[in-house]
Amino acid sequence: MTEFTELWPGGPRFAQWAPFPLGTDSVLLADFVPLAGMKRGIDLGCASGALELLLLARTEDLHMTGLELSEEAAALAEENLRENGWEGRARVVCGDIRQTRSLFRAGSFDLVVSNPPFYPLGSGAHPSDAKRAAARGEVNCTLAQLVAAAAFLCRTGGRFCLVHKPERLSEIFVAMSAQGLEPKRLRLVCARPGAAPSLALIEGRRGGAPGLCVERALLLEDENGAPSEEFRRIYRR
Repeated sequence: MTEFTELWPGGPRFAQWAPFPLGTDSVLLADFVPLAGMKRGIDLGCASGALELLLLARTEDLHMTGLELSEEAAALAEENLRENGWEGRARVVCGDIRQTRSLFRAGSFDLVVSNPPFYPLGSGAHPSDAKRAAARGEVNCTLAQLVAAAAFLCRTGGRFCLVHKPERLSEIFVAMSAQGLEPKRLRLVCARPGAAPSLALIEGRRGGAPGLCVERALLLEDENGAPSEEFRRIYRR
């Protein structure tokens, strides 16, 4: 029997997929994504659908599609949608990001989001478990392939939002610009004041004009080591 828990008191109910459990990165990305005017969104590599649920909880105007390679994870994502009664507001497609052109029409979405694997192959040790290795590293889809898929799916003027590691920012910006996705917003995430950034929240616009807005850093803890006010807001504490 599937075990569901609330993402916050009174919030969406969610069941975890062990190889890719819900983490801070997905929660922060869901808060970072601009939803004004967004009607059709897609999550590339949705796993069990946590990011879909978090976005659907923010607005009733959005319809989400989740694209997931793992049949096991895709089935759980569908189950999570049913548990919340959101089958009419979202769907899950079991398929390969690298085959996006055969699954969808070009420019089908206003919004593309992704919390992809952070590490390229050959960058270090990967878990021996194949599912966990695919969740951590670019086993099934490279960063360049992800960005190309996002560019194909995103309508002109639409947005592509992802969370990644700061050390790959130059590679991300180059890949986005090459595909016609102009980097427009950047917000770095730091554990505490004075700490080096550990995550980067990035927004690009399809066909956007040059010009990057670097927002103030998001601090997860205050100077006393307690959860910051913004962290508490995002987690609804």
